[in-house]
Amino acid sequence: MKRLFTLPLILLCAVFTFQAAAQVPEGYYSSLKGKREGELKTAIHNLVCNFTEVSSYSDLPKYFQRTDVYPESRRWWDMYSDIPLYAPSFAGLNREHSFPKSWWGGSTSVSAYVDLNHLYPSESKANMAKSNYPLGTVDRTSSIKFDNGITTVGYPVQGQGGGAGFVFEPDDEYKGDFARTYFYMVTCYQDLTWKYTYMVNQNLFPTLNKWSAELLMKWHREDGVSEKETLRNEQVYQIQNNRNPFIDHPELAEYLWGNRVGEAFDPGAGSEPVGDPNLITPTQGMELEFGQVALGKSVTSRLFFRGENLKGSFDLVIIGTDKAQFAVPSNSIAASLVNAPDGYWLNVTYKPSELGMHEARLIVSEGGITGSRGIILRGECLEVPELTACTATAPSDITADSYVANWESPADETVDYWIVTRTRYTGGTSTQEELLAEDTSLLINEFDQSDSESYSVQSVRLGYRSPMSNVVFVDHAGISGVQTDQPFTVQVFEGMVRLNMSQPQTGLRVYDITGRQILFIPEVHNNFEFELPCGPYLITTDQSRTPAKIVI
Repeated sequence: MKRLFTLPLILLCAVFTFQAAAQVPEGYYSSLKGKREGELKTAIHNLVCNFTEVSSYSDLPKYFQRTDVYPESRRWWDMYSDIPLYAPSFAGLNREHSFPKSWWGGSTSVSAYVDLNHLYPSESKANMAKSNYPLGTVDRTSSIKFDNGITTVGYPVQGQGGGAGFVFEPDDEYKGDFARTYFYMVTCYQDLTWKYTYMVNQNLFPTLNKWSAELLMKWHREDGVSEKETLRNEQVYQIQNNRNPFIDHPELAEYLWGNRVGEAFDPGAGSEPVGDPNLITPTQGMELEFGQVALGKSVTSRLFFRGENLKGSFDLVIIGTDKAQFAVPSNSIAASLVNAPDGYWLNVTYKPSELGMHEARLIVSEGGITGSRGIILRGECLEVPELTACTATAPSDITADSYVANWESPADETVDYWIVTRTRYTGGTSTQEELLAEDTSLLINEFDQSDSESYSVQSVRLGYRSPMSNVVFVDHAGISGVQTDQPFTVQVFEGMVRLNMSQPQTGLRVYDITGRQILFIPEVHNNFEFELPCGPYLITTDQSRTPAKIVI
């Protein structure tokens, strides 16, 4: 079994610096004592929903080296495939949201977007195959859509799927891992409005649908907490200051969706106030990783403080050779703020003034505690990147409701990820959205909800974007045009039109619904604006003959 490895190997490997047993801080779960059902679920939500977000989405592979690597071999621990890929290279892998981001609408502003408690490395083909399908049991009597020996995608057995056409079934040894991940997600983010409700509903309690709760509880019971999960939970806590309670206390799930619903929960030893000053978090050796930052930029991260019976105030001091690269807003914190039920968030800023790796320590002392706590601060400063435009290429695998957008990116440039600008044309109107991609292709769903579409691409490095690529148009009969020369996109406001383009264009023509040309402008530039009366129109230029369709 892949999940079994020996303790000595872990302790000898630098990537795993934590202990084998879960080191839950004393008092961490005290707020759950005596609560039941919805009140218990909300108490868990309040405990874990505020956490230190990782420095950036692009830095996730660096964190995965601490959370998802076989300690004895540096092989990526991929729960979606069995292909031997090794750290630190992330080639062939994706940053996978095991709880699909499309279920909450895909917004990058939602903390779930960078929450390591449900983010895992995944081989790219398996990731694309599982799409945003719900977890479920695949009907083996029907044809299988995808099967690599670890990930299976196919039709669901009767009673599962929640209306989805397909389900994703993980290997038996990881079913409990995914179940506990989903328990965490539907609790930590219980207050989100779900766009897709295959497995969830809009209620704070129990959030899981009946069929999905039964399935996940079955997997949870049959595949118990592994050493892999316990160790990973410790590393995630060190990185982002919260834990998955369903790994620390597997029995919690029974109180919410199982055979102990209605009973009051007791976390057991360590949950009772002891009267002595107790700084629950941060713990000794916790790290704030700021990732890679371009020279001239700064990044602020948050460190959570929570405790009991603390007194006076805490002293804060940053030490180390690189201490000047980091800053906190004050050199003290009142103990009363840390004792408060909601705890206290300390902003720590990394604003490097020189290139290179930087590391320092934030020392926390006083407040009634014995000794001090040392928190590692780490970041890397790089030159501002110079990015060139990508080339959008023809889409592939066009179906009634999906297609794959493709593009080429300069091979000699380091790219964190790509932003695909998707434009949908429906009934003469157009809407845009930005989608994040990790490879030079992206599966686009819900194509059946538009008359036609187009896409363009930008690469992203250290928060900087490349110039926009050319635009590729797609319709339901196939490709309607690949515009490689100076494309433009259109934004429509009330009575006004704005053009976006990478270079000036000539011969702007606007046609009404009868095909009559009503406007000609010899030359236009980026952000050029003009007014039109109400009605539908087509717009072309000499450089972009495929018409843009708009309605005022």
